[in-house]
Amino acid sequence: MDGKKLEKVMVDFIEGAYDVLVSTNIIESGLDIPNANTIIINRAHMFGLSDLHQMRGRVGRSNKKAFCYLLTTPTSGLTPEARKRLQTLEEFSDLGDGFKVAMRDLDIRGAGNLLGAEQSGFITDLGFDIYHKILDEAVQELKENEFAALFEEDFKEKVQVLVQDCVIETDMEILIPETYVSNISERLALYSKLDGIKQEAELEAFEKELVDRFGPLPPPILRLMATVRLRWEAERLGFEKLVLKNEQMKCYFVPSDREQYFKQDVFQKILKFISYHPKTCKIKEYRKRLMLTVSDVKSVKKAIEWLQGMKNEVL
Repeated sequence: MDGKKLEKVMVDFIEGAYDVLVSTNIIESGLDIPNANTIIINRAHMFGLSDLHQMRGRVGRSNKKAFCYLLTTPTSGLTPEARKRLQTLEEFSDLGDGFKVAMRDLDIRGAGNLLGAEQSGFITDLGFDIYHKILDEAVQELKENEFAALFEEDFKEKVQVLVQDCVIETDMEILIPETYVSNISERLALYSKLDGIKQEAELEAFEKELVDRFGPLPPPILRLMATVRLRWEAERLGFEKLVLKNEQMKCYFVPSDREQYFKQDVFQKILKFISYHPKTCKIKEYRKRLMLTVSDVKSVKKAIEWLQGMKNEVL
């Protein structure tokens, strides 16, 4: 439609000359029609999430209750991505949810090339959170090694993080039971929130929140909370992986090519601690990296005590 005809159609619709406007998705471009209270989007599965969110926002722009109907082919024939987009619109429909929709869209499509428009690669499978964590680790490694001279002052002002994350493996029952939190989406959200906690005060607040919402904490969750504290202690000592099985604790050091770590005081403290407990603590090389084995570790609490002892050189 040419400009003058388009303007006349829109003015007539706003003034109520007719009740139904048939349009392409051009209406997502910020048109404000307060008296429009219903929108029907045909073949909604063919649109992107941002398009659907913008078109949905064309109604409900006054004090009238609004409705948005999304028409699709049978859901069994939709692609997984299309179902995720439609579910996102159902989930986030409150005022101010635009940012949540944008983050979910980023998670569905993947972040792609960091500096370009490309939307490909393994980021689609990883998700934004894991991608961001890997990126942080890469930046930290460059600061410590290749550009150490540039960031020397920064390392003097704050305590250097020895490892970004420590992987914990155990044969103990450490989880949020279904009998405690029945909704799987809620459990996943709680796991995600717990993974982002880095301070004791935040962890205590998280525990109080669980008690307030779901009741007293069962033993598996208490062990889960203790495992979070165990991971903190392991990261402070420079362990990238910790295996707690068969009443043994195996601690894997950073790769041998990180020479700077093995010159630090923390590694010297660990060696001194091992010399104090020769029967219980053994250190050996495993697949080109050092591994510390501690026997007689029957609980997560006992494992924390051992790591704290290494940090303080006493037990």
